[in-house]
Amino acid sequence: MIPPQKQMTGMLGHPVAENPIDRMFDAVYAHYNLPWQFWKSDLASEADLALAVPALAPLGYRGFTITVPYKVAVMPLLNELDSDVKAIGAANYVTIEKGRLVGHNNDGKGVVKAIDKVVPLRGQHVVMLGAGGAGRAMAVEIAWAGAAKMTLVTRREEQGREVAALVTKASGVPCDWQAWQREVEVPAGATLLMNATHLGCAPELEPVPVRWDTVSKDCTAVDVITNPRITPFLATARDHGCRIVDGVEMLVQLAMQIFEQWTGIAPGEKVFQRAVAEALGE
Repeated sequence: MIPPQKQMTGMLGHPVAENPIDRMFDAVYAHYNLPWQFWKSDLASEADLALAVPALAPLGYRGFTITVPYKVAVMPLLNELDSDVKAIGAANYVTIEKGRLVGHNNDGKGVVKAIDKVVPLRGQHVVMLGAGGAGRAMAVEIAWAGAAKMTLVTRREEQGREVAALVTKASGVPCDWQAWQREVEVPAGATLLMNATHLGCAPELEPVPVRWDTVSKDCTAVDVITNPRITPFLATARDHGCRIVDGVEMLVQLAMQIFEQWTGIAPGEKVFQRAVAEALGE
């Protein structure tokens, strides 16, 4: 009997080494007895991305995820974009159907589900640090989920104002921009503070420069970083008295949706939670 052919999936980005997504997906594939594999590819430039993406369908890939910094740059390389990608202006995963590359974005859907497990988003004043490819998707989805107000804090004014305008246009929720100072002063009345930057990722583990005396203890702190689970930002927030939402929970929520899109199997959440915990050595 000829064994079934392995199906390829993967991630494109830079950097990708510390992301546990490959070990998580491979463990879930094994749980469901699927002859699938997940490969991470570190691409140093957009030029390399432009070479890699068209090669994936001929190589037998069924789909791939996109991480920083290529969630916007990948869009012109795809054959089709779903309505979320068109509204948000970024893609975080791709399905390959009969050789056609179709872009999707569920970054925001994952973060909304993770946050809603801890605190309802409706009525929140959300302050988001960073507004890159993932951040813009999360900002729009958080607004769609019922946030009352948003403030984006970025180093690049053009990017921050552009995403703030996108959020308001897509959702009707007021969204303003604030310059990233050496230490970020959180606006009065903020009820949810979210780190959507790469600060705090292993192995560097940089702290996020927040003036914690401007953060209410009633504020919920959210981080998108997946490794480590408890980042310096979240550890400081927890010590400050804030409730926290970690990036691993977001990864689980969005990965479950991607797995179902690729395989047609609705996975159990416990399977993914166990797989990611093992991947992180927890």
